[in-house]
Amino acid sequence: MRIQNVSRFLNNKTLLKGLEKISEHGTSFAAGTSLLMSMTVRPLAILSTPDVEKENKQYAVANSLCSGLIKFGMVEAIALPIENAVKRIDKNPEKYLKKETINTLKNGADNLIKSKSYKLASQMIKLGTGFFMAIPKSVLTIALIPVIMDNIFNNRKQKIQETLSVKNNSDNIQIINSKKIPFSGALQEGLSKSAGKILDNKYLQKFAIRNADKEKDIAKHMTAATDILLTSAFAWRTEKSDRIKENRKKALIYNNVISTAITLFGGYGIDLVIKNKTGCFIKTFSEINKHDPKLHKYIEGINILRPALIFAAIYYGILPMFSTYIAEKVDKYIEKHS
Repeated sequence: MRIQNVSRFLNNKTLLKGLEKISEHGTSFAAGTSLLMSMTVRPLAILSTPDVEKENKQYAVANSLCSGLIKFGMVEAIALPIENAVKRIDKNPEKYLKKETINTLKNGADNLIKSKSYKLASQMIKLGTGFFMAIPKSVLTIALIPVIMDNIFNNRKQKIQETLSVKNNSDNIQIINSKKIPFSGALQEGLSKSAGKILDNKYLQKFAIRNADKEKDIAKHMTAATDILLTSAFAWRTEKSDRIKENRKKALIYNNVISTAITLFGGYGIDLVIKNKTGCFIKTFSEINKHDPKLHKYIEGINILRPALIFAAIYYGILPMFSTYIAEKVDKYIEKHS
């Protein structure tokens, strides 16, 4: 009876469809998870941190809200169309790829979409959008933090001084949001052709073939690289900002650096343990769904889902209280001894 229940669960159509969608839209899934956690769990954890100045908490919460909103908005505007472009290549590779590329990336597999080399290369394109959007995301996040501080936490002392700059910034953001990219059929087709040209690149093909066995870890590595770039850009823009209070900048920067560092070290460690433990699960899952032609997508979805949830749980759920507390203490210590 228990075996039947497990088999029924692992063969559930809703579960399989969900894993397929995660495989096709890994960046969107990560952004959606980040949005949910950054708007709920992380702010609550930060505001619950004891022995931290109120305004430092407010800046940390504003950063969390802005980061989640900007990331999700940019993903919907840029990453989602690219994911759909790669999806079209999956369905009709002969239309967008050279025959030589298809033969090379198949790398011994029955067909292209089951090839580890192709999955690695295509995931790099899809997940790479988050990496290349890291600096613009940081710039927009820093620009929005004073707006959130003024409108949610009602910093009246700054309001008079910043009204003009906030208004200008809000106008710019409205302009950005109002310019919806018209993803017509021609533009979608152009994105697929552009993605195909990237996959036709010999250097990318060599890298994908050489690292084919690491295909299941690409989501984790791309997430880590993106987080490092995001944190670096955020620290740089925070230091340069003339609209964030000078006495709050260091604590905000330390908070992000501490959170990212612990998330990466902890996330890699936990993911390694869980990945070893989930080997049996994937084996059982594969056996139950062995006749399903989309099995490779389901497994790809599992390999995206696992690290995404682990990193999100650590960064948004476990760390905020610790990093907010430590960031303020480090800031006070350095200020006292400088």
